[in-house]
Amino acid sequence: MMGEHTDYNDGLVCPMALDMACYAAIAPSQDGSITVYSANFKECRAWDADNLPSLQPAGDWGDYVAGVAVELERAGFAIPSCRIYIQSDVPGGAGLSSSASLEVATALSLLAGREMDRLEIAKLCRRAESSFVGMPCGIMDQYASLFGQPDSAIQIDCRSLESETVHLPSNLRVVVVNSRVKHELGNSAYRQRVQECQEAVNAIRKFISSVRSLRDVAWADFKDIESSLPETSRKRARHVITDNNRVLQFAEAARRSDLAEMGRLFLTSHHSARNDYEISCEELDFLVDTACAVDGVYGARMTGGGFGGCTVNLLAPEAGEKFRHELTTRYQNRFGITPLFYDCVPAAGAGAVE
Repeated sequence: MMGEHTDYNDGLVCPMALDMACYAAIAPSQDGSITVYSANFKECRAWDADNLPSLQPAGDWGDYVAGVAVELERAGFAIPSCRIYIQSDVPGGAGLSSSASLEVATALSLLAGREMDRLEIAKLCRRAESSFVGMPCGIMDQYASLFGQPDSAIQIDCRSLESETVHLPSNLRVVVVNSRVKHELGNSAYRQRVQECQEAVNAIRKFISSVRSLRDVAWADFKDIESSLPETSRKRARHVITDNNRVLQFAEAARRSDLAEMGRLFLTSHHSARNDYEISCEELDFLVDTACAVDGVYGARMTGGGFGGCTVNLLAPEAGEKFRHELTTRYQNRFGITPLFYDCVPAAGAGAVE
């Protein structure tokens, strides 16, 4: 909902868990392997259950499962031979945390009822994606997948890992629009932004020695020194600092049901992601601009890693039909693509059943 690329900067985020799911069913096996079948990819992957420490990433969806298995064994949870069946409602490549949902579902299935603190599960799943898969992500997606609340978003402090509930107004409709494009620049640019943020920290330390991450930089202090920073460092830092502030402002606006202010913050966050963090693209900008011209739409912004994927939109319940028609017609005329729409209801985090 708010806080884009702030989590790996020890920042603030305000996500909500979606009423979509990744399901993982597990059964014991006697063949000595961990065998996983994906109903979405219609593919199978298998690994030697006794040789998990030597596993290497293969560069495909199976890495998210293997990485979790490796991290669980390192944490002292023996992973016996088993078979896992996975089926997901979460669209891949759309910036809606499909990888985190797969990691969390895998962890809960492999734990098979064994107790593990939910925060530790989130941290473990993040390690799997960062260390094994090789994506230097923050913890927001895994945290939201486990700690989501019905009818609410959650404000997370990605340094302390504490959170609080942010109830969303009942007269608000949240609609995600899938642009159905994903530019190849996305993965490489994500890693580049992580590096650029560290470079920004190093540049700011020359003026404020106590800074450990961009989370530590107050807006007033940044304004004093921004003209002395290299352009890229200045722009990346400005986005992260202002989006951290927008998380607090958004949560406060939600608590007082100030829909206009929530929408304004959405749009300013998108402009920041586009201009300062430079992770938007023509398709996302078009969807945001088109949405904001529709009566009853309070605001829109890109969400996720960027360079394609989805926008998230705040609108009045009665505006839904016109919103869908306007965006579909104009997006088809401009790009020849029919966007996909997801009505999003805040949902509870993941759980296990027997």
